[in-house]
Amino acid sequence: MSRNFYILAGSLGFFALLSAGMSLIPSSFQPELPANGQLWRTVFLVLMLASLVSALIGVMSNLFEQVDRRSEEARLARRKRRKPLE
Repeated sequence: MSRNFYILAGSLGFFALLSAGMSLIPSSFQPELPANGQLWRTVFLVLMLASLVSALIGVMSNLFEQVDRRSEEARLARRKRRKPLE
């Protein structure tokens, strides 16, 4: 599941960088597009924050999955080590 968050973070990061690049292009090269650089910078910030939050959720999800998997392995190992009652 964390892989989905990483993919989302990458996509949002790409579009954030694209909008940051759009703020640097002069308005004469952008017919029929919003020429206001401030708008592109705002879109960049929103997308970059969403990308960072998505990456953080992916990292935390991965950590919790790893803890869950290791605790399950440890529980099974303890169960195997116990001798059956006779």
